[in-house]
Amino acid sequence: MKSILNYIKKEAVMFISLLLALASMIFVPPDGEYLRYIDFHTLTILLSLMIVMAGLRSLGIFTMTGSRMLKRAGDARSLAIVLVFLCFAFSMLITNDVALIAFVPFTIDVLVMAGLENYMIRIIVMQTIAANLGSMLTPVGNPQNLYLFSLSGMSTGRFILLMLPYTVLSLVALLVACIALIDRKSAKVAAQPDYALTPADKGKTIVYFLLFLFALASVARMVSVYAVGAVTLAVALLLDIRVLRKPDYALLLTFTFLFVFIGNIKHIPEISLFLRSIINGNELVTSILASQVISNVPAPFCFRDLQIICPR
Repeated sequence: MKSILNYIKKEAVMFISLLLALASMIFVPPDGEYLRYIDFHTLTILLSLMIVMAGLRSLGIFTMTGSRMLKRAGDARSLAIVLVFLCFAFSMLITNDVALIAFVPFTIDVLVMAGLENYMIRIIVMQTIAANLGSMLTPVGNPQNLYLFSLSGMSTGRFILLMLPYTVLSLVALLVACIALIDRKSAKVAAQPDYALTPADKGKTIVYFLLFLFALASVARMVSVYAVGAVTLAVALLLDIRVLRKPDYALLLTFTFLFVFIGNIKHIPEISLFLRSIINGNELVTSILASQVISNVPAPFCFRDLQIICPR
């Protein structure tokens, strides 16, 4: 029972979305229309990217890249800038969550080896901010971007250009924060031994990178997302079935439950009209306030089918 309660606390957003979906079913009994609620396109590409990133992470690719970038860091400030920039840059392609999972443990090890434990909280906080800010640039940076990008019908180039000014401003602000909060205390990072990939791991790395490019092609609507999903799943089964345990299935379920909830709400005129009246004309404020209460991932669902997304 204790483990169940701990899991509910850990995945609180998922269970809240489940309760919302179940409550909405009281007013709109399940029928064949439910399948139309669910955006399988977004769920498939999100799962594919999760599997690919899990495969690359299991091979230590991100840690190896970070180690090489840290070799020239000579003081605490330059070290902090590199560590924060790693989260900022990688989050654009491997999602904000994966960037933090990959680089925060790495950061802790590096700071301990350099004797800079006093800077740990400041740097990790800035990494968290960096991962969330950097991820906004690309459609694959975070789940809500992927959902909104799919819904809007925008081209990849247009999406990136739209987000570019905010991303550049964020990067400048992060650099200023690093300079203001971290001094130039001398630091020498212990040389990290170069981890040599075995021939088999090199082959896996190439395959995962090709899968990643294949997934990006589906985001750009060049290939079928379902073809990408099928190929990614088949390759994972062949290369390393353990990576299939790594994706955040709770997030995928959260999306599914919210699709059901919002789909049902649309069929309850009184609630649907009320929500439209609140959101219409106040999209920015509503999304900011909603994200503080229900987290940043579910918040974009309040815009679904309210015709406030950029036109196709």
